[in-house]
Amino acid sequence: MLTKKQIELLEFIQKRMAQDGIPPSFDEMKIALDLRSKSGIHRLVTALEERGFIRRLPHRARALEILRLPESLAQSAQGFRPQVIDGDRRDLSAPPSGGMPVSSNAVDLPVMGRIAAGVPIEAISEISHHVAVPGTMLSGRQTHFALEVKGDSMIEAGINDGDLVVIREQSAAHNGDIVVALVEEHEATLKYFRRKGAMIALEAANPAYETRVLPEDKVRVQGRLVGLIRSY
Repeated sequence: MLTKKQIELLEFIQKRMAQDGIPPSFDEMKIALDLRSKSGIHRLVTALEERGFIRRLPHRARALEILRLPESLAQSAQGFRPQVIDGDRRDLSAPPSGGMPVSSNAVDLPVMGRIAAGVPIEAISEISHHVAVPGTMLSGRQTHFALEVKGDSMIEAGINDGDLVVIREQSAAHNGDIVVALVEEHEATLKYFRRKGAMIALEAANPAYETRVLPEDKVRVQGRLVGLIRSY
């Protein structure tokens, strides 16, 4: 069982990595937990590492990896609902040429094809068109792109067939994240990510679909869901 401070630190690391794509510094952890010195943070990090919740990656600055979450935090992550923009995608997908922002708060993103929210389909990497999304939907400084959803396996997460999902490009994921996963380098799917030891579980948000459990070397995370565009 984790102490209150250990849970607070793990939650802070999780939120900062989801927001910025990198772990916070020890100074930032110290301030966030209102501790007087970094030695207290070192003790908390060591305790989380010994209990198998995080891993420190050698020879890299600020390199922490979350391996699993306690039930309370995992349930919170599972309850994620993407930011949804309702509207007509035809109106959104006609930005000026050159890939520049279409207004002070809209950004032109490439739509990279379709992503399966069901049985994985062959990965598509060619740009089919562009779509303008609000800048507030984008997080951090990472590259973002959009994909059209095909299938209903994520329907209970609020993701419907035909929606456009906005993806932040990243190769790491935490338990409960909704990710674009490349399976065996040729099939792409949109699923909840769960790490189970040396295996990766790709979970649907629809009881009609079974969870796929694969060796970690057969799954490559390409990005995390940060937003959604729906037309009616």
